[in-house]
Amino acid sequence: MRALPAQLTKQLLGWFRSNHRELPWRNAKDPYRIWVSEVMLQQTRVEAVCSYYERFLKRFPNLVALAGASQEELLAAWAGLGYYRRAFLLQEAAKRLVVEYGSELPEDYESILKLPGIGEYTAAAIASIAFDQPKIALDGNAIRVLARLTGEQREITRSPARRSLRQTGEELIEQVSVGQRGAFTQALMELGATVCAPRNPQCGSCPWVSSCDGFATGMAVLLPVKPIRKSVRHLELAVAVVQDKGRLLLRQRPSSASIMPGFWELPAVEGSSLVQDCFQELQLKCSRKIGSFAHCITNRVYACKVYEAVPENTKPQGYSWVQQSEIGKLPLATISKKALRHVLEP
Repeated sequence: MRALPAQLTKQLLGWFRSNHRELPWRNAKDPYRIWVSEVMLQQTRVEAVCSYYERFLKRFPNLVALAGASQEELLAAWAGLGYYRRAFLLQEAAKRLVVEYGSELPEDYESILKLPGIGEYTAAAIASIAFDQPKIALDGNAIRVLARLTGEQREITRSPARRSLRQTGEELIEQVSVGQRGAFTQALMELGATVCAPRNPQCGSCPWVSSCDGFATGMAVLLPVKPIRKSVRHLELAVAVVQDKGRLLLRQRPSSASIMPGFWELPAVEGSSLVQDCFQELQLKCSRKIGSFAHCITNRVYACKVYEAVPENTKPQGYSWVQQSEIGKLPLATISKKALRHVLEP
């Protein structure tokens, strides 16, 4: 870092005023709306969140509405965003805020951090953006910017590197004037999202290029240093579409499920190599293959095949007949949505 913190913050805020993207939550003053946006943005691209944010807030415009929503209403509004545990924790926190804080978010960082589903980054983002607190929010974009700025070559998941980057961030935000801390937090993330990109950083457009150790040493594109990624698993998934008199066979995942709890799904069988009669364990008999598609979930890539099927005797245990006209009202798993396109869409 080749400049004083005060100079760097001034440069970044000036850049942000002229170059920021117009995003639905960017000018939000309501702490509730800021909180919702930050939770949605956890592990999810900005482009994906934009199409859900306003729709979610129209359905749940305040803490009280969110706290009182049914599980199916909540999941239907969140369906497609992924990482569904976020939605449950968001509602759990809303219920606590209604009871303990008079339906308002607390202003101090420590109280925010104690809420369900909120970690250090989200608490700092809310504290700085909603309440102008001098708290540094280190998301992936901010970490990348600061690692390149300081030339940090230690693995960023390790404590020494994290402490060093946090210290740098704190030195910067402490130089920001009252009323501008939220803008600084957003500016740091915006710089990482639009200029200091992972693979092709646009260093010539960066307000910090003359102070960046990563650029000066030619190391920028190699930073930050990340741990070795898990290998990708390739799996097969057979999905059965079972119809009877305008009804579909579905099951609802239990609320205790680790993945997509409460969502509805078609009968499916997963494996490394599947054959057409793989549905026998569900007491279903395939009639014909009607389509295929690919689907990715974190480090798993599924080759999905869709079959029409019929029950061998009665419907499988745990499954229910649901009227096709009701499907649109249910929180339906994405894989099942894709499979049904081969049957229900013209």
